Amino acid sequence: MATNEDLFKQIIAHAKEYGYIFPSSEIYDGMSAVYDYAQLGVELKNNIKQYWWKAMVQFHENIVGIDSAIFMHPTIWKASGHVDAFNDPLIDNKDSKKRYRADVLIEDFLSKIDDKIEKEVEKAKKKFENFDEALFRQTNARVLENVKKKEDITNRFAQLMNDSDLVGLKGLIEELGITCPISGSRNWTDVRQFNLMFSTQMGSVSEGADTVYLRPETAQGIFVNFLNVYKTGRMKLPFGIAQIGKAFRNEIVARQFIFRMREFEQMEMQFFVKPGEELKWFEHWKEERMKWHLSLGIDASQFRFHDHDKLAHYANAATDIEFNFPFGFKELEGIHSRTDFDLKQHEEFSGKKLRYFDPEMNENYIPYVVETSIGVDRMFLAVFSNAYNQETLEDGSVRTVLRLPAKLAPIKAAILPLIKKDGMPEKAREIMDMLKHDFMCQYDDKDAIGRRYRRQDAIGTPFCITIDSQTFEDNTVTIRERDSMQQYRVSGEILAEEIRRKM
Repeated sequence: MATNEDLFKQIIAHAKEYGYIFPSSEIYDGMSAVYDYAQLGVELKNNIKQYWWKAMVQFHENIVGIDSAIFMHPTIWKASGHVDAFNDPLIDNKDSKKRYRADVLIEDFLSKIDDKIEKEVEKAKKKFENFDEALFRQTNARVLENVKKKEDITNRFAQLMNDSDLVGLKGLIEELGITCPISGSRNWTDVRQFNLMFSTQMGSVSEGADTVYLRPETAQGIFVNFLNVYKTGRMKLPFGIAQIGKAFRNEIVARQFIFRMREFEQMEMQFFVKPGEELKWFEHWKEERMKWHLSLGIDASQFRFHDHDKLAHYANAATDIEFNFPFGFKELEGIHSRTDFDLKQHEEFSGKKLRYFDPEMNENYIPYVVETSIGVDRMFLAVFSNAYNQETLEDGSVRTVLRLPAKLAPIKAAILPLIKKDGMPEKAREIMDMLKHDFMCQYDDKDAIGRRYRRQDAIGTPFCITIDSQTFEDNTVTIRERDSMQQYRVSGEILAEEIRRKM
């Protein structure tokens, strides 16, 4: 049986082999943590963005979208706190020469405690027929010991992070006996802070150039446009501003394929509300965002909420939607109640009033904000890794199939003439021309039909449409469904309608 690590390697290899993701600059030996989306990958990525945009903007009358610039006035990042406080605590192992985020090492240690608890629960489930899980968790000595241990470490860890106590973080790592995953040693350097923003120069000559930054998040582009959108859109609270865009972080510990990269894309929505109503809307958006994920047909067991132990200085509530990646549950989307911090900061640093006039209260005030923020690349990885499957068929052969949600699949239908003669390719082209206005289609007449089916399974095409001799007799074609491999005939006149119905 393949381990999770083996499975993840297979997923990465599959993504390259079938034209989803390539290592960037590969002919020059590539760049660490930088990837290019290939011909199918860009389609899947665009479909994810479109699905989010429709759910967030098109289906909500009080949410609009913008596309702010990557380059922004440098004072914006001073106001937001990124210049002074956008840091990661880094620690090096002296033996392996590898660098790690100190907070991630401790979080991974806490995850191992969770794994121990779950193993105890699973063992008991198999042992006892009428198993009461809640009672077991409350009474089992080993479970209680691990729960207490986790709570103690979590509380201390949160306090150290809140205090930015780098010496204390190293002390906790040493106390817990955390070892380097590469060398296995505990020979650690001191913890240091590292700013994650990329800087560059803007100006006609180097001597007079100003330092500007590649934005590390898209949210600030929304906040500085709050007044413009509010006035030109005649918006009334509550209302939201959504954006999809690139962001850049100089991640020293970039890893796990496209999960953590230096150049990535975000889908964010800032929802502006009346002060005092932010926690109500925070709960609303928690529920709405989880519904969106589940609407893709991914099993609910693959998701969970994780409330933050340490709140950012600007937040009064925060949770993550975590997904069960091949390397474990990790953050997929963040939902935060950001209070009025951002607008207040930009009002102070810019000298411009960023207020909302409430006609019911007849007063101006700074709205509070609830944020939903999801990484496009992480969503791509979640969908792709969940879809990857190898199954053994009745004849003993192994089928590799990407069970992508049909609404996200890059190619919706493959048009396949049974043979390359007797007018079948020409008829197949007619059907291709008819369908391509509504669906992304692919024509393929190379190799035996069975091999072509397998190729389409591997790239995740939900429907294969085969043209054969009977097509000329009664104008019907064969539809083969990817997941069930069932085949049935349908009239060519209603083919587009049938595909749309199935999707």
